Amino acid sequence: MASIEADLEDLTARARIREAALRQFGELGFERATIRGIAETAGVSSGLVRHHFGSKEALREACDEFLVKTLRRVRDATFDDPMLTRANPVAMAQAAFGPYQPYLVRALVEGRAEPLFDEMVRAGEQWLAEADAERADPPFADRKARATVSTAMALAVTILHRHVSRSLGVDVASPEGAHLLATVILDLHSHPALSPETAAAMRAALERIRPA
Repeated sequence: MASIEADLEDLTARARIREAALRQFGELGFERATIRGIAETAGVSSGLVRHHFGSKEALREACDEFLVKTLRRVRDATFDDPMLTRANPVAMAQAAFGPYQPYLVRALVEGRAEPLFDEMVRAGEQWLAEADAERADPPFADRKARATVSTAMALAVTILHRHVSRSLGVDVASPEGAHLLATVILDLHSHPALSPETAAAMRAALERIRPA
């Protein structure tokens, strides 16, 4: 995966523009980023940006498409590797995005990046399908709903990166921080806060007060 810190001269013009857009959208947000600023960062003319992408909105869509392809590669590698079959692909995808995380965070907070979020949900559904096969009790929420909420919860660490790092005392983007985060996630997932019996009782209580 190419890095936004890579020498832009080593990339094609279209790729340089996309990398520059990922950087500008991540740093400034979609509304404040401009075709001119993206062109200057990429070392090309504004006309060439429009030639390749047509508009700023189309360029943003191309950025999303690029990251969706990246996520799919991570997902496929996850499910092809027997050593990783227990890993949540959503969490792995966060690490795979690496230098593109500022773009991901900004886009999600702005209510954009729908294709990326939806792809993460699909990856979550695939992971849950395997986990559900080994559950002793049947799920009482449908798979897509659970994948949607778990995706949002997983993304919270990325969006709240500074707060999480400050509270943990280590940057979660660093090797040490990533190791600590993985350890915490493993502990949380391997020791659920509620037993199936307690969850069933709480669900019954919820059903009793469910709005008509």
